[in-house]
Amino acid sequence: MNTLSELITKEMEQAFTAAGYDAKFAKVTVSNRPDLCEYQCNGAMAAAKTYKKAPIMIANDIVANLQDSECFAQVDAVNPGFINLKLKSSFVTAFLNEMAGDDTLGVEKEANPKTILIDYGGPNVAKPLHVGHLRSAIIGESVKRIMRFKGNDVTGDIHLGDWGYQMGLIITELEKRQPDLPYFDENFEGEYPKEAPFTIGELEEIYPTASGYAKEHEEYREKALQATYLLQNGHKGYRAIWKHIMNVSVTDLKKNYKNLNVEFDLWKGEADAQKYIPGMVEMLKEKGFAHVDEGALVVDVQEEGDKKEIPPCMILKSDGAALYDTTDLATLVEREELYKPDEVIYVVDKRQELHFVQVFRCAKKCGIVRPETGLKFLGFGTMNGKDGKPFKTREGGVMRLENLIREIDEEMYKKIMDNRTVEEEEARNTAKTVGLAAIKYGDLSNQASKDYVFDVDRFTSFEGNTGPYILYTIVRIKSILGKYQQDGGIIEDLKLQEATNESEKALMLEIAKFNEMINNVYAEIAPHKICAYIYDVANAFNKFYHETKILAEEDAQKKAGYIALLKLTKDVLETCIDLLGFEAPERM
Repeated sequence: MNTLSELITKEMEQAFTAAGYDAKFAKVTVSNRPDLCEYQCNGAMAAAKTYKKAPIMIANDIVANLQDSECFAQVDAVNPGFINLKLKSSFVTAFLNEMAGDDTLGVEKEANPKTILIDYGGPNVAKPLHVGHLRSAIIGESVKRIMRFKGNDVTGDIHLGDWGYQMGLIITELEKRQPDLPYFDENFEGEYPKEAPFTIGELEEIYPTASGYAKEHEEYREKALQATYLLQNGHKGYRAIWKHIMNVSVTDLKKNYKNLNVEFDLWKGEADAQKYIPGMVEMLKEKGFAHVDEGALVVDVQEEGDKKEIPPCMILKSDGAALYDTTDLATLVEREELYKPDEVIYVVDKRQELHFVQVFRCAKKCGIVRPETGLKFLGFGTMNGKDGKPFKTREGGVMRLENLIREIDEEMYKKIMDNRTVEEEEARNTAKTVGLAAIKYGDLSNQASKDYVFDVDRFTSFEGNTGPYILYTIVRIKSILGKYQQDGGIIEDLKLQEATNESEKALMLEIAKFNEMINNVYAEIAPHKICAYIYDVANAFNKFYHETKILAEEDAQKKAGYIALLKLTKDVLETCIDLLGFEAPERM
């Protein structure tokens, strides 16, 4: 289904051509002066130079060719050459009725669907999730849903940090505390215990203790490095401990991500890529891509035209150890072999941009991925406190993610209970649903690449540009539709009627922008534009609601038209919040 802008622009192109001007000047945009018109065309201004004619004369020529327009109720040429446009209510209504009858609300699926892999989440195992993990999870989940909505085959991979030095630290500390465990007995021949020798709580305490101790004691640090080396080279006992660490950690991670309504299709990590490293290194050497520089094996990725130095991609350190570059390249080898993605999108901290420039260039240069494979870096900014510094606890420590969620839920619970008679259980469940919307909308309403302030008071407010305000609007619509049905009304298959007042038409025009908005969000990978859109829709609906007696309307046909408009508004808003990764409760 075409977007409203495409349909309008097509009619404008015909008018430009009929008047003897190039159709390339016929672009129509939403008016930046809604008090004067709904849409505008500034093409006469641009055409004036080409045709050596006053812009207002060109504009008048165009207007003369739009007198019998199917789209426009009013077309005005305004000095110095703007064309102001108002749409016919009948045209907008027909567009919305077609949209309402479409399974995807007028959004066209990809003609050639892509296989897309999204790398997001990226926590280290054996450590609790903290607020620093929030953005990758929330943005990545939304991007995954947007890509799927457009008809692509999308896979989300958490890409765990599960193979580094932290594993050696945990093994070393565990041996120090429980030296008699069979994992540390070189002569042990039996089966290792099925139960882990630690709980998630103990595991989360072991790592920071070991990390702190290693910084103060060189001998301990060396032992941890040796344990890491032995683990990575197949030490039987250490591999068994590693499996316990993974099982205990991943179980806890799944629980925490579920609370965020974030789901991964793959729970792979750095460990899965290790078996691809030797073959990849051999290929890089054989084909002459890699060379030794100061003892390290590197691939040059500097390109002509670079305005700054791009350091070589480090493949192996001088001692033969692999690095992040190595693991990320080997992961691409694995992904190419198993999934053959057309596109890989990395949702990571924007401070890692240089690393990914090096990895992407190396992967393309060395044929690790196909020339046509899209490698995209979606870097996000920092989540800050009101002081403008990275978000902390009141005591100044790093806040655990589950504590942040609990704090928001509690704040929402208090607000829901204020001046309301609600059952405790319902209030708690609603608080969780609305709390998640507060967190996700608060984050996603900001452009991903920008830092933002996580303001608990503002994000949990039922007023303004917030998740709770959006949900309150949806619940209000659900309530009206519910009452209509209780009175015997049927909401399916109703047709929208032409708008009878300004606020109704304004709402209809906002709803009509849906498929164009989704296309832009998809092309730019920009979830924040969904938030901006639904805030406009919510405002337009609430103005219409306050100015219109919907259920009290005596004209049955007009009332049915209102209900059809409300249902479409609800469907659009619910589709949008699903793409953002949250949902609306039945009541608030």
